[in-house]
Amino acid sequence: MPNYLDSHHRQSILQLQNTWTARSDWPTWLLLLGTYGAWWALIEFGSFIGRPLTVLLLVPLLTLWMSLQHELLHGHPTRWRSVNKVLGYAPLAIWYPYTLYRDSHLAHHRDETITLPRDDPESRYLDARAWSGSAGPGRTLHWLNKTLLGRLCVGPALALAGLIHEQCARLLRGEAQAWLMWVTHLLCVLALFGFISAQGVAVFDYLLASVLALALSMVRSYYEHRPAEAPEQRSVLNEAGWPWRWLFLNLNLHLVHHDLPGLPWYYLPRVYRERRTDWLQRSGHFLVNGYSELFRRYAVSPVDSPLHPLGRGTQP
Repeated sequence: MPNYLDSHHRQSILQLQNTWTARSDWPTWLLLLGTYGAWWALIEFGSFIGRPLTVLLLVPLLTLWMSLQHELLHGHPTRWRSVNKVLGYAPLAIWYPYTLYRDSHLAHHRDETITLPRDDPESRYLDARAWSGSAGPGRTLHWLNKTLLGRLCVGPALALAGLIHEQCARLLRGEAQAWLMWVTHLLCVLALFGFISAQGVAVFDYLLASVLALALSMVRSYYEHRPAEAPEQRSVLNEAGWPWRWLFLNLNLHLVHHDLPGLPWYYLPRVYRERRTDWLQRSGHFLVNGYSELFRRYAVSPVDSPLHPLGRGTQP
């Protein structure tokens, strides 16, 4: 529990964590079963409902699956890491092995390094060395990636290119853990492709849906962190509407999640509402009034610079 919380707020959160809902975590179990069931139904009846509608429905479902995997790696719905790994290991979204996502994301939760290039595995910024070594077309892509429409268009390609570059380096170094992880993941993906093909869903259609889901998930990550001197002022409070809140499982309230990473997704809004003024003050008023505001302001305008002002050796 963070030290800055006063005794009343601390007691309120402890009471929430001791409720039957939190201890059983039935909302996460229900969501997990519903997501698997909806995925199976789409694959089973994909040939009946048609290719366009199948792809269209898979996109938000796979995005929700990635949000659900995030809950699993943070200790829900069970306290056993290995059980949560089994529950979330299915490569429904294709690209990232569960263990890779888990380990890199937990490393991202070192709040003192959030947004710092080379320290934060989820940083969307470059330090001075990387920026100076980037050619004109590369810099253009990074600037484009700082607009919301650009993030939707080039964000997945940049993310996957970075993934390939980093993981190929590990494989070439002969890291046993990386080889085991990727061989296991590849076998699971091939089994998934075999299953969906047997049900009449084209692998190409599924890959298209997974790329679009990755792009949709980047709406959430587009401006959930910013460079700031104080670590607690680097995570956003986005007061998003209900479709986005459900899709991202309330991770729009990102500072609350970073301060209380063990708090289940369904209690984040309540904890935020109870002390909204305090949360805003703690964030340095890093507030966004919904994702529609981001689309209005930054659809074609960069939200900030790809060059990090605080990274090691970085010049603003």
